[in-house]
Amino acid sequence: MKAVYPGTFDPLTNGHLDIIERAANIFDEVVVLINQNPRKQNLFTVEERIEMIQKSINTLKNASKISVMSGKGLTVNIAEGIGAKTMIRGIRAVSDYEYELATATANMKINPSIETFFLIARPEYTFLSSSTVKEIAMNDGDIRDFVPSPILEDVLKRLKQNQSM
Repeated sequence: MKAVYPGTFDPLTNGHLDIIERAANIFDEVVVLINQNPRKQNLFTVEERIEMIQKSINTLKNASKISVMSGKGLTVNIAEGIGAKTMIRGIRAVSDYEYELATATANMKINPSIETFFLIARPEYTFLSSSTVKEIAMNDGDIRDFVPSPILEDVLKRLKQNQSM
């Protein structure tokens, strides 16, 4: 069975990578879907995020079961269009659950044939988000434990460029 793991991934975190790896242990195929949201101000382009995710998943044992793509529009429609029956969502806290429950319920109304599968974040990642990574790095904090090592330099370089603007 094919599953889609949608998100912005700006940048990818170790929490995201953990969800990707765990989902690939459960499903036959996992498609990491970068949602293009014109209302969001992203640090990295879609192409850069695809490249960073590909670099990061190459370190996983089950990398052959994972692919990356981008898309626009309703995620549930994209999932159907690529033949996925499940959407993966990571849950870090109660606030995530409330948001994800509302989204999953709306998606059920739009397309009842697509299921949402929640994976609970490992305790070491419950605080971790792309926004947290950016905030720590912009204040000269160490983010080595928060982003996959293959993309650490890319993230640091971009954040330094952004600070000098």
